[in-house]
Amino acid sequence: MLPITLIVLVLSVTLVPLEVGTLALFLTGAVLLIVGMGFFQLGVEMSMTPLGQSVGGKLIQSGKLPLILAATFLMGAIITIAEPDLQVLANQVASIPNQVLIWTVAVGVGVFLAVAALRIRFHIPLAGLLGILYLALFLLSFLAPAEFTAVAFDSGGVTTGPMTVPFIMAVGVGLSAAKGGREGADDSFGLVALCSVGPILMVLLLGIFYNPTDAAYTPLEVTPVVTSYDVVVQFLQALPHYAKEVLLCLLPVVGVFLLFQLITRTYRQRQLLRMGVGFGYTIIGLILFLTGVNVGFAPVGNLFGAGLAGGPFKWALIPVGGVIGYSIVKAEPAVQVLNEQVESLTGGAVSRRMMNLSLSIGVAGAVALAMVRVLTGLNIYWVLIPGYLLALALSRLVPTVFVGIAFDSGGVASGPMTSTFLLPLAMGACTAAGGNVVTDAFGVVALVALAPLIAIQLMGLVYLYRSQAVPPSAQAPAEDTIIDLEEDAG
Repeated sequence: MLPITLIVLVLSVTLVPLEVGTLALFLTGAVLLIVGMGFFQLGVEMSMTPLGQSVGGKLIQSGKLPLILAATFLMGAIITIAEPDLQVLANQVASIPNQVLIWTVAVGVGVFLAVAALRIRFHIPLAGLLGILYLALFLLSFLAPAEFTAVAFDSGGVTTGPMTVPFIMAVGVGLSAAKGGREGADDSFGLVALCSVGPILMVLLLGIFYNPTDAAYTPLEVTPVVTSYDVVVQFLQALPHYAKEVLLCLLPVVGVFLLFQLITRTYRQRQLLRMGVGFGYTIIGLILFLTGVNVGFAPVGNLFGAGLAGGPFKWALIPVGGVIGYSIVKAEPAVQVLNEQVESLTGGAVSRRMMNLSLSIGVAGAVALAMVRVLTGLNIYWVLIPGYLLALALSRLVPTVFVGIAFDSGGVASGPMTSTFLLPLAMGACTAAGGNVVTDAFGVVALVALAPLIAIQLMGLVYLYRSQAVPPSAQAPAEDTIIDLEEDAG
C-alpha cells in the first residue's frame, strides 16, 4: 500500500492540491485497507481455500455428473453475491437495478463454474474453449447497446475478486486432484478465466433485454471534514452499513459450509474451530476494507481524476495512471492469493516475484492506455479485439499451464482496488474532460483484466525459450522441470 499512498501524497502537494480534511480521510482509509487486507487474507487461507478444495474433492469423488453441475452452479452463484467489488460496480451502472445486475452476474458465474467442471471432467483444451467463447462474446457485443459494452467487459473483471478467486481456484484444485500428474495440474487452472466469461455474456444479454438509453453517472462526493473528530465520525457512521452488507453476503457461504459439514462430516472439531475463526477474520477484514475504500479511496480517486484532467497538465494523467497501475497490483488481495497458489502448484517454477512483476508491468500499460481512452474517446473495440486476438494466438504457443495461469491472472488483477480507485479516477477525469463516462471511462477494469493475459503468456514464451536454449547435456532436465513439479503438486 505504501507506493499508492506516496503517489497520492506527492500529487496532493503538486498537481492536485487537496484539503487537509480530505487527505486525512484518505490516510485513515489507507490504514483500514492495510489492516482489513491482513485480516482478510488470513481468513481466506484458514476458511475459504480449504472449503473449496474439500467441496471440489468430494464432488469429483461422487462421480455423479448432475450433482457436480448443480453444486458448482450453486456455489458459484452464492460466492459471487458475496463479492464486494461487484457491489461497487453495480452502484455505478445506471438504468438497471443493483440486485438485478448482481443476480445476473451471479448466474453467469454459476453457469460457467459448472462449464469449468465439465472441462476438467472431460479434459477439454482450455485454449480452444476460450477462443470459441470470446468469439461468441464479441459477436454478441455488436448486438448490445454501445453504452453497455464496456460495462459488460468490466463486470467480467470485477466478479473474480478477493472472495471468489480463492474459492474458485481451490475448487479447481479439488476437482483436478483426482487426475494427478501433468494433466491434473494443467486442469486446475482456468476456472477463474471461464468464470470471467459468464458475467460478460449475461450482462450483454441483460443490456439487450433492457436496452438502456438513459444511462447516467452520479459523481462521487467527498464529505467535507474540518477536524480529526469529523474524520472519525465519517468512518464510524459508515461502519454499520458495510458490516450489515458483508454479513448478509457471507451468510449464504457460512450456511453452505455448515450444510457441507453436516452431510459429509469432512472436518474434525479442531478443523471446524480453525475454519470458524477464519470466517471471523474474513468478515472483519472485508468490513474494514470496504469502509476504508468507500469512505477514503473511491472519493479521493474521483477528485484526483477530475483535478488532473481539468488542469493544464491533463496529459500527465497517462504516466500517473501507469505508475498507479504498476503499484495497485500489489494491493489486490486476490492477486496475492493467486500467486501463492501458482507458486505452490508449480513447485516454484513460477514464483510469486515473477508473477507480481509481470502483472505489474502489464497492468501499468493497461491503465495508461485506459487514460488515453478517457482523454481521446478511443473506442474500446480498438483495444479489446486486437488484445484478445494476441492473447488467444499466444495460447497456442506457450505450455498449457501458462494459458490457465494467464487467463486466471486477468480476472484476479482487476479486483477491488481497481474498481474502487482506478474506476473513480477514470470517471472523474472523463467528467472533467467533457467525455462520455459510460463509454469512455468504463472499460478500465476490462483493460486491466486483459493485460495479464498477454504479459503472463509472454513470460511463458521466455520460459520456453530458456528451456530450449539449455546445452544438450542439461536440456532434458530443464524441459521436464515444470512437468515433474506439476506431477509432484498433483
